[in-house]
Amino acid sequence: MFVPKSYGESRTENCPFCGRQAIIKNPQGVPVCNDHKSKDLPDLKCTCGGYLLIQKGKFGPYMNCMKCGNITLKRALEINENLMHAEKAQEKKSDPEYIKRHEPGNMIIRSDDPRFFDD
Repeated sequence: MFVPKSYGESRTENCPFCGRQAIIKNPQGVPVCNDHKSKDLPDLKCTCGGYLLIQKGKFGPYMNCMKCGNITLKRALEINENLMHAEKAQEKKSDPEYIKRHEPGNMIIRSDDPRFFDD
């Protein structure tokens, strides 16, 4: 028996934090995976510098800027990709093992070292 697909049934959402398939919504209404169901998206900024507000619509969540108007969630995450990576890097740098491995050390430079002296 052939059952035709309905519009929108084959669409899959991805988690904005890890990229896996989203199966549940967090308290903000954004589709996320099961590991991030209690995690909220950070405050995202628009290209104009204003903050984006999360809205829920017929076709899923989207962002609204007071100056620019509506922006898709995917576009807002692309704009703020550096912001999310900066938060992860900050968490990583506070780790004591990371600090121990990346402490500045003494380096001996010889006169025949090609990295520092050009002929």
